Amino acid sequence: MSVLQDSALAHNHYVQFRNLQIIVNYCKLKASQVDWTRNIGIQANVGYGNLYDYSMNSSTSGTTPSSIATSRSETKYSTALYLNMPINTIVGRRNQVKLAKTEIEQAEQMAGVQRDETRQLVIRQYNDLILQQRLLRIKSKSFETGRINMQMVEKEFANGIVSVTEYARITDIVAKAEADYESARIDFLTAFMVLEEIVGMKFHLNAQ
Repeated sequence: MSVLQDSALAHNHYVQFRNLQIIVNYCKLKASQVDWTRNIGIQANVGYGNLYDYSMNSSTSGTTPSSIATSRSETKYSTALYLNMPINTIVGRRNQVKLAKTEIEQAEQMAGVQRDETRQLVIRQYNDLILQQRLLRIKSKSFETGRINMQMVEKEFANGIVSVTEYARITDIVAKAEADYESARIDFLTAFMVLEEIVGMKFHLNAQ
């Protein structure tokens, strides 16, 4: 039974869906936990250019001061760390994380319910199959007995021992037994095929 249940759990699409939902909710939780980082960043600037310096030579007595210009190439770097987090983000982050955790718990509970229902379904279907198999055997024996009686009645009717009324009564009984047998056989085959479908496995069919 445990093998059938495990196979049914692996085969059941609703169970698989619930398991995938748990994974999705875990991803939502991770996203909520790191969502605040999108408000933090680093900004870097790079500048390159020529710098010019001017200076005046101090003059001596009677001479005019002269100016001196010098230039140099220079690259400048600057970096800045910024935090841009709205108040509602700070206040709502805890609720978002809590909601994501609650959704995970709900998904796990639903997955557990689905697994329990699948196990119970296997138990019910397996027991129904056993019941239909036993009923089929009973109907088969009844039908076989009716056919034997019918053969005897046909001989006695041919020899004039059995009346037409008795012959018709036995024929009706055998016909009903055959109909019951065919109905039981279809019910057994249906229960058998449904169990195969539930567990995703093929079994050796023994209808007797």
